[in-house]
Amino acid sequence: MGMPKETAVYTHGHHESVLRSHTWRTAANSAAYLLDSLKPHMRILDIGCGPGTITADLAELVPDGQVIGVDRAQGVLEQARATAAARGITNIDFAVADVHALDYPDDTFCVVHAHQVLQHVGDPVQALREMHRVTRPGGFIAVRDADYAAMTWYPASKGLDDWLDLYRRVARANGGEPDAGRRLRSWALAAGLADIRATSSTWTFTTPQERAWWSALWADRTLASAYADRVAEGGHATAEQLAAASEAWREWGRRTDGWFAVLHGEILCRKAD
Repeated sequence: MGMPKETAVYTHGHHESVLRSHTWRTAANSAAYLLDSLKPHMRILDIGCGPGTITADLAELVPDGQVIGVDRAQGVLEQARATAAARGITNIDFAVADVHALDYPDDTFCVVHAHQVLQHVGDPVQALREMHRVTRPGGFIAVRDADYAAMTWYPASKGLDDWLDLYRRVARANGGEPDAGRRLRSWALAAGLADIRATSSTWTFTTPQERAWWSALWADRTLASAYADRVAEGGHATAEQLAAASEAWREWGRRTDGWFAVLHGEILCRKAD
């Protein structure tokens, strides 16, 4: 019997409005819980690397090691390669892979990292088993995921309430779990992992520039990305309801007292020697 393969549909796709967010991510703002564990010689696998900005940061932090970024989408890997080339990073490579069935031998990597991945996969427990399998004894499995139900904002907005309800329904219909952050430790235990350090951290958007950027990318994503296609295909909302959700984002972004926080769960698991 072969390894299970991905069954979930990636909710966001790779529209410009999605990559606008993904290319903002850095090791500092998205993987701080891992950084103290890195050593210059380490070999790292970065799963779901997308456009490669975190991957490139990790490669710079292990100058005597190697980083491989993998993603299911071949197209976005071209952008990841361009990111690395523009920064002159040479200890990095990229490949297509499915986290449920990684094409690497046991005990290959010092660190296996996944940021905003397990919320989108069909079997996060199997994904963690595979991540553990390819990690060397004494190495680390590092995972960070947002928790949509824990997102919070000010001022109150019925439109954003409706957006959040719709997003969570669509993500689950696609086979994912949008409230992944709170589940990471539970999934790790189910996968047989031990020595689990569970933490949390946030992204917070409140300055005029942050509000404008965060609200615009979600307003655009709601109407123009693969997410909008998933909504229409599943009959989850009308075009008018999507337009209302997009406008709710823009309205929030115009509020001088606006504040938005994204809670993330994190786990750092050390594989037994």
